Amino acid sequence: MKHEAFKMGGRLKASIAGVVLEGLLSSCNFLVLFKVLDLIFEGNVSFADILEATAVLALIFAARLVLYIVSYTGSQIGGSDVSRGVRIAIGDKLRRIPLALFTQNRTGFYINAATSEVSDFEQILTHKVAGITKYCILLLVVGLYGCALYPPVGLAMLISSLLLVPAMALSIRQVSIHGTQKNRAREENVSAITEYLSGSQTLRSYALVGKKNEAVTEAMKVYSNISYNYEKAVLPIGFGYNYCSFIALAASIVLAARAWLDAAISPATLILLIMLPLFVCKVNMTTFIEMTAYRNLMLSRKKIEGILGEREESAPDTAFAPKRFDIEFKDVDFAYVENEPVLKKASFTIPQHSLTAIVGDSGAGKSTILNLIAKYYQPQGGRISIGGQDILAVPSEQVLRLVSQVDQDVFLFNDTVRNNIRYARPDASDAEIEAACRLANCDGFIRAMEKGYDTEIGENGNRLSGGERQRLSVARAILKDSPIILLDEATASLDIENELLVKQAVSHLLKADKTVVMIAHTLPIVKEADKILVLDGGRVAESGTHEELVERGGKYAGMWHASQRLK
Repeated sequence: MKHEAFKMGGRLKASIAGVVLEGLLSSCNFLVLFKVLDLIFEGNVSFADILEATAVLALIFAARLVLYIVSYTGSQIGGSDVSRGVRIAIGDKLRRIPLALFTQNRTGFYINAATSEVSDFEQILTHKVAGITKYCILLLVVGLYGCALYPPVGLAMLISSLLLVPAMALSIRQVSIHGTQKNRAREENVSAITEYLSGSQTLRSYALVGKKNEAVTEAMKVYSNISYNYEKAVLPIGFGYNYCSFIALAASIVLAARAWLDAAISPATLILLIMLPLFVCKVNMTTFIEMTAYRNLMLSRKKIEGILGEREESAPDTAFAPKRFDIEFKDVDFAYVENEPVLKKASFTIPQHSLTAIVGDSGAGKSTILNLIAKYYQPQGGRISIGGQDILAVPSEQVLRLVSQVDQDVFLFNDTVRNNIRYARPDASDAEIEAACRLANCDGFIRAMEKGYDTEIGENGNRLSGGERQRLSVARAILKDSPIILLDEATASLDIENELLVKQAVSHLLKADKTVVMIAHTLPIVKEADKILVLDGGRVAESGTHEELVERGGKYAGMWHASQRLK
């Protein structure tokens, strides 16, 4: 089914028709030229005839120029309108696909689709469709005109043009093979470059810039090799077709010359029948190149259609609005990579209006649990419910309305401090934003900045320290005032002073009557939790309060005693 986003508007269709008409007008030059030649060889030409022919050619040129300017401009505007609609459709689609599907794909896949693939598709609309249509009609008209002048030559021209069919069949086969590989390699290139640029600061700090640069260079080399193989596969086909066109040209000249020697055609007709095949030969090759490019660019459309056709999150008949906010995992299975489970039949309950801490070895699945609660991923088995309602069929957006998150990695927009906080609740007033920042211990450093709350903080907040960025994240969570709060090692990787400030900011979240789930890298932080879940081997090995778990003498007790010895 054709997606509405690809629909061409009336302006674009009219522009394509104008380009085709401009091409047909260009063939009228041959009619004028034939008339002048005929008069010359008959000896009846006068200077007035030459002036008249020149005036007609000037009118044709002027009409073509106006048509070209209007049609070219219209096709550019019409094509950009369609590509804008496609980009909006992709953006809207990304909002509706499951977050699990979005996070599992490479960044380059979506960046490439929304940028390069859409630009390539726009090339089809603004250049290829009109050009190919014009050339095909022009070849047909010129071939029929040649038949009218002298059928054998006209047929030779038509046959040379019809050879486009088998040539394109061979070319399309190579495009399908190598073009798909080329587009996939381009995605890998985009991902590699994006990762390299976004991680350049980290790479430099570990002196890995050269090493990582080798990986980017290798990705580019793979792309270069595939592009070379693509051209190597298509060029012989184009050369073979061009060779056949020149054979038809030579045959046309021989046939026309023989006909003139036999007095079957006039000298004027002979000259024109030598010129027309030259013109057809050139247009044939241009058409082959344009049609090959068109087929390659259609791969971009298929990629976009693939994204627009991805499954969407189901929309329930009623909004997700649980009456309570306890969270339950029932026999949940999850794996990032097939046959490498992270959670195995994990079952536990997180009571509402309480602080639940999750501890365990690195890689035990602590962050995975938070990701599953927020619906960044979908479990492969089992049931996750909030307030007794299964969230499997609930759109991620509705679940996330109930959740505030403070992560290790804070994402900030290249915007003002005020706007970055306001993303948590767009309808919040300035006073509410500033109140949240005071509770999050960030009002002081914000007001010390040059423009205070209206200060631009740079891409991903690169003008702020780690502790400042983390406190802004807490301010967002306070402002959003969601019933469920997820804290993923919010104080990890901070210096002592910033860790204390962030802990004080987080304490304001914990004082509220919320369902709080916390992961911490040091056990003393979770000591006061209402409930502690101990993960081991993809399951909850133990649960209880700090005192209960220490008294039990199990895994948690061992971890606690080990942490005490490190003091």
